[in-house]
Amino acid sequence: MMFKINGPVTLPITQSITIDIPILTDDNHKEWKDAVLLNLEILGFDYAIRNEKPAELTAESTEEQKTLYERWTTANHLGVFLIKSKIVREIRGPVDEIEEIKPLLTAIDEQFVDANKSLASTLIMKFINMRLSTVKGTRKHIMQLRDIAAQLKNLKIILPDAFVVHFALNTLSQEYSAFKISYNTHNEEWSINELITMCTQEETRLVTELGESAFMATTRPKIKSGKPKGLAMAAKGKLTPKADIKKIQKCFFCKKKGHMKKDCIKFQKWMSEKGYDKTETAVGN
Repeated sequence: MMFKINGPVTLPITQSITIDIPILTDDNHKEWKDAVLLNLEILGFDYAIRNEKPAELTAESTEEQKTLYERWTTANHLGVFLIKSKIVREIRGPVDEIEEIKPLLTAIDEQFVDANKSLASTLIMKFINMRLSTVKGTRKHIMQLRDIAAQLKNLKIILPDAFVVHFALNTLSQEYSAFKISYNTHNEEWSINELITMCTQEETRLVTELGESAFMATTRPKIKSGKPKGLAMAAKGKLTPKADIKKIQKCFFCKKKGHMKKDCIKFQKWMSEKGYDKTETAVGN
């Protein structure tokens, strides 16, 4: 439908095309603002953002000045109403008295400066830690890097496209080493979209050349819990017998190793001195 304003200017209100706006809370400022600005543009309320407030009307104001003033006033009033209706009261309190759309948006942004800094730090850490460990998935990987760079740009942290291209190349797996060298040795510079196209082609070539088996994840053999193998086999009676182990001989008379008591010279001498028959008593060892 059309919102009629006195004069030849009309302000469109397109209810069927509006985008859902989340309620502004502590952790969704960016998402909320994107949705608000999009709706303000669709509804035509962004007129009050794109144009400065006209001078107050006087008796000498022309019809054109009156029309423009009414258009700005209507867009501002409805825009402010829309914005405030999508803010929780805990956040709305400090800005509830602001009745102009541009100062209102600025005041809301100022409440989330710390949140934006935290988000920027999180995005930067995510960006620098991203790596592609396999040959496949270059398109998705580079597009994720590009998306993070775009989010940082909205936070006033600009990453030049040339930097993103070089960084993305350095995050590819080792199979792309020759591809990286080829790029670095040529004077031509690629845009991010060209990089995606070239990497996709190189990915197809590598998949064909190396085969699917080259991309299967390698896993370490699992260590089974329980008894060690030797003990388990022994428990089952399957332990391989070792070579014959000689019993260490020890004389119970002289306590020396290497011979039995019956063969002990000292024992035989002692038996002789006692008058015992050696053949009868030497059996007791």
